[in-house]
Amino acid sequence: MTNPNLNSLQDYLGYQFNNITLLQTALTHRSCLNQPEITESYERLEFLGDAILEMLISVYLFDKYPNKMEGYLTAARSATVRTESLSEVSVNNHFNDYIRMSKGEEATGGRKNLSILEDVIESLIGALYVDGGLSAAKNFFEKYILPNAQGIIALNKLKDPKSLLQEKVQSDGKSSPIYQTIGETGQDHNKTFEIAVSIEGKRLATGTGRNKQEAEQKAAQKALELI
Repeated sequence: MTNPNLNSLQDYLGYQFNNITLLQTALTHRSCLNQPEITESYERLEFLGDAILEMLISVYLFDKYPNKMEGYLTAARSATVRTESLSEVSVNNHFNDYIRMSKGEEATGGRKNLSILEDVIESLIGALYVDGGLSAAKNFFEKYILPNAQGIIALNKLKDPKSLLQEKVQSDGKSSPIYQTIGETGQDHNKTFEIAVSIEGKRLATGTGRNKQEAEQKAAQKALELI
């Protein structure tokens, strides 16, 4: 495990933490909890940041699209805060470079794990909120998340692969896709799932991920490319 230079990160964020421990914790993966000096991972801050992010994007969409109904607003919110979207924000801004994780976690691709990349965005928002209030969290949201969200909405990328596959098979008069877990590897806190998607008894594709949702989305994306 290496300790990243948090001064350069704070400069990039344009925000200096009053309590630097909050920033350290926001970047600490649970795989580091066996280190003697580390007592907490980012999970509590992630929990808080997730709620704050949902509120911020909801307010933005409500104000930005006064003529859109609830269904559209819900789809837009889901698209802009889903795992793929937030992990893209993490990579594009190199936030993933600052995550503290064990050597084992990094060796198995943890720094590129979409779920971890998403989690850190949410934990950073949580840390900013605790340290600097809603204005600090909102500044982060407007600077790093909103531009990506606006691009997703502008390109009408509101539906995830599972939703698109569902619509595709329904339009073809077929029954809904069935997702089945066909493999699990790793320990409880570091599992990899393999999920197969089938349509009317025919297996089309498989996908792997650090959670079932990620694996299902990857399987659906592969299936879309095949039909």
